[in-house]
Amino acid sequence: MKRIVLATAAAGVLAIPATAAAHVTVQPKTAAAGSYTVESVRVPNETDNAVTNKITVQFPEGFAEVSYQSIPGWTAKVTKEKLATPVRTDDGEVTEGVKTITWTSGGKTSGIKPGQFQDFPLSVQIPGKAGDTLTFKALQYYSDGSVARWIGAPDADKPAPQVQVTAAAATPATSGTSATGGTATTENTSAPGGASSSSDDSSDSSKTLAIIALIVGVLGLAAGGAGLAASRRSA
Repeated sequence: MKRIVLATAAAGVLAIPATAAAHVTVQPKTAAAGSYTVESVRVPNETDNAVTNKITVQFPEGFAEVSYQSIPGWTAKVTKEKLATPVRTDDGEVTEGVKTITWTSGGKTSGIKPGQFQDFPLSVQIPGKAGDTLTFKALQYYSDGSVARWIGAPDADKPAPQVQVTAAAATPATSGTSATGGTATTENTSAPGGASSSSDDSSDSSKTLAIIALIVGVLGLAAGGAGLAASRRSA
């Protein structure tokens, strides 16, 4: 299956205000059906004295393959399961899909500290159709043994991350159309044989003038000959 090259992203741990209301989310929150795109799992630390050292994200049905970006200090593990509906790709039919991805930090120095968040970029193809909602349930593990379960409804205290599927991008217009959307046409002003009508008119005029000149010349010669003969008889 085709893989999408991940765009260069700032994948480091970033600081956020400790008082801000932050949830685990998937960004951006909208994506076109069937598109290849980068979605990032954004994980904030909402505690005051513990480090986030692991995050597990469960994928909805339909993700045949997912590529993850390497994050310094973190390891990633992908698990798969049999798809209820096989997915057809450029390489053929895929019967297994991604079930979960788990990121684990290598120690306290690489974990997500209080007041910080971490993005985990993923290269994916968006399944489903316009109007669908893709729900990514997530479990966030802390160094003190506590677990934040981001699996609730959108209005819950800990809602599961969601992505809304939008309509697929329109097919680009084909060549041969005008800027206004109509079919471009070229008026053929040529006369039969490939020459233009103006060229034919010019050619006909030239021929007429040549004939007139020839007649005038002949008449002139005849008149000159008659005059010469008359002068000889008078002599």
